[in-house]
Amino acid sequence: MTLKNRDMDMCNGPLFKKMILFALPIMAMNLLQLLFNAADMIVVGRFSGREALAAVGATGALINLIINLFMGLSVGTSVIVAQDYGAHKHDDVSKSVHTSISISVISGLFVMIIGLVFCRPLLVMMGTPDDIIDLSILYMRIYFIGVPASMVYNFGAAILRAVGDSRRPMYYLTIAGIVNVVLNMFFVIVLGMGVAGVAWSTVISQYLSMLLIMVCLYRSHGAICFIPREMQIDWEKLKGIVRIGLPAGIQGSLFSISNVLIQSAVNSFGSTLIAANSASGNVEGLIGTTMNSYYNAAITFTGQNMGAKKYDRIDTIAKICTALIFSTWIVLGGVILLIGRPILGIYTSNPEVIELGMQRMKVMMAAYFTCGFMSVFPGLTRGMGYSILPMLCTLIGACLMRIVWLATFFKWYPTVIMLFVCYPVTWALAGIGQVASFLYARRQIRKEAAGPVVPKGSLKSVGV
Repeated sequence: MTLKNRDMDMCNGPLFKKMILFALPIMAMNLLQLLFNAADMIVVGRFSGREALAAVGATGALINLIINLFMGLSVGTSVIVAQDYGAHKHDDVSKSVHTSISISVISGLFVMIIGLVFCRPLLVMMGTPDDIIDLSILYMRIYFIGVPASMVYNFGAAILRAVGDSRRPMYYLTIAGIVNVVLNMFFVIVLGMGVAGVAWSTVISQYLSMLLIMVCLYRSHGAICFIPREMQIDWEKLKGIVRIGLPAGIQGSLFSISNVLIQSAVNSFGSTLIAANSASGNVEGLIGTTMNSYYNAAITFTGQNMGAKKYDRIDTIAKICTALIFSTWIVLGGVILLIGRPILGIYTSNPEVIELGMQRMKVMMAAYFTCGFMSVFPGLTRGMGYSILPMLCTLIGACLMRIVWLATFFKWYPTVIMLFVCYPVTWALAGIGQVASFLYARRQIRKEAAGPVVPKGSLKSVGV
C-alpha cells in the first residue's frame, strides 16, 4: 500500500511535529464547529430572546444522550482502519470502509426515528421549564432530521483521519459551517423563523458536509475508495468495530446521562441559568474541542503503531499528549478567564446571565487539565485495542460519581456553585482512572510482545 501525499507516516520518524500537524486541522475543525454553534446561539439569543437561547441550550445534553451510543462506533472505525493501514492490509481497510459507511446509514436512520418519537417525553422528564419546552421540542424534531447525514460524515471523517488525512474533513466542515452561518442570519434575521431557522440551517449544513465527504471517499484512490456497489457489512470487520466502538459509545451515552441529570438540576433554577449555562459551556468548548483534537491524534497514532508493532513509540505519544494537555489548560484557560465576560456579552446583554456564566467559567477553568486527562488518555488506550477499561473509568469516575454528588452534596447544599463543582471533582476521579487504564494496557501489550510469536495475519484479541 503506497503512502499518498495527503496521508502521514505515523510509524517512522519524530512524533511531536507529526502529532501537531495531524492535530491542528482537527483542532481548527473543532474550533470552527464551535464557532458555528456559537453563531447559532448568538443569532437566536440576540434576535429571538433569552427564551429562545435557553430552548436551544436545554437540548444539548439530551441530543448527545441519544446519538452518542452510535456515534461511538466511529471510534471503532478509526482504530480498526488505522491498525489495518499500519499493518499494510489493503483488503481489510477496504472492507472496514464499506462496513463503516453501511452501519453509519443504518444507525443514523434509527437514531433519527428515536429522536423524533421521544424528544417530548424526555424533555418533560428533564423538567424543562414551561416557557421554553415547546421551542425545545421544535428545535429537536428538526435537528434529528439531519442526524443521518451527521452520522455518515463522522464515520467518513474517521476513515480519512485513520490514514493520516485530517485536513479534508476540516475543509468540508468549514464549507458546511459557513453555509450554516449564512442560513442562520437569513432564516432568523430576515425571515424571523427563530429556533426553527437555526435548526433548519444546521440540518442543511449537515447534509452538505455528508455529500462532500462521500464524494471525497468515492474519488479517493487505494484502500479507502468508496465503491457504492460494494457497500455491504463484513461481519468480521463489524465485530472488530463494535468491539472497540460500542464501549466508546456506551461511555459517551453514560456520560451524557450524567450530563442530562446535571441539566435537569440546572433546569430547576429556571431559564436564566439555562441560558447562562449554555453560553458559558459554549465558550468553554474552546479548550474542550482543542483537547478533543489530541484525543483523535492519540487514537490514530497509537492505532497505526500498534498495527506496525512499534510499541515503544506509544510511550512517546503519551508523553506528548500530557505536555499538550497542561500547556493548553494554562494558555487557553487563562485567556478564557481574562476575556470571558466580554465574550459572554456577545451572546446576551442580560447582566444576570453574564454573571452566572462567569461563575461557571471560574469553577471549570480552575481544574480543566483533569478533563484533559479524562478525555485524551482513552484515545491511547483504545488505540491499543482496549475499549472497555476507558468506559468503566468514565462510568465510575464521572457518571456514577456525578449521580452521587447530585444526590448528596448538591441535595444538602442546592446552590449554583455546588452544582458546577460537580464537574472538576468527577473529571479528576475519571482522569486518574484513565491514566491507570493506559498504564495497565501498556504493560499487557509489552507482556504479549515478549511472549510467543503470533502468526502473521492473525488477530490476537487485546481487548479486556
